[in-house]
Amino acid sequence: MLFDRLQLSVNGDADQTLLMLGGAGGVPCMAIQLARTLSRVNIIGTAFRQESVRAVRGFGAHYVLDHSCALAPQVASLAGLPPITRIFSTYTTPSAWENMAEIIAPQGRIGLIDDPEPLDLRLIKFKSVSVHWEAMFTRPMHATADMSKQHDILNKLSCMLDSGKLKPPLLAEYGRLNAKALRRAHEDMENKNVNGKIVFSGF
Repeated sequence: MLFDRLQLSVNGDADQTLLMLGGAGGVPCMAIQLARTLSRVNIIGTAFRQESVRAVRGFGAHYVLDHSCALAPQVASLAGLPPITRIFSTYTTPSAWENMAEIIAPQGRIGLIDDPEPLDLRLIKFKSVSVHWEAMFTRPMHATADMSKQHDILNKLSCMLDSGKLKPPLLAEYGRLNAKALRRAHEDMENKNVNGKIVFSGF
C-alpha cells in the first residue's frame, strides 16, 4: 500500500505527511514502522486509549491524534506540519471518511483495505484526491505481470523482522482457546479494547 498505491518515496517525502488511522492495530503498527524506516515522511497516527497512544509513538509516529474527536482542529494545532498528502485507513466509518475528506491535501491519495459502506466520493472531487485499494493477494490471484513482486516484498519484510528493523505487531494474549477466552476476546473487540492481534495459545 505505502509504496505501490500511495507512492511514498524511499528515503524521501520529508516535506509531506502520512496519516495512519487506528495506529495501534496490527496492520497500522506495521505500516507506521515501514514508513518511518524506509521514508522520511512525517507520520501521524491516531489512538484513543493512553496505552494505544504509547504504542503508536513507540512504533514511530511523530504525532498521535485522538480519533474519537474531530481530526481537523487537531491537525491545525500542529504548527509547521507539512500537508497531509496520504492517508491510510484500515477501518473506514462514515465519520472517519468525512474527516479524511476534510484534511487530505489537494491531489492527495487515500488508501483503504477494509470493506466500508458506500463512500460519498463527491467530498473529495474538487480536491482531485484519488482512492486506492490494496488486497494482499491481488498479484497471485490474477497472475499479474509483476506477480513475483509479492515474493520480493515478503522476503524483504522477513529480513527486516529478523534484523530487528521491524518489531512484530502488538499481541493481545488470551491464553488457551476455550469458550471463556473467546467470549472475553469478542467483548474486548466489541468494546475496542484490543491493540494489535489477538492470540490464543493451545487448546
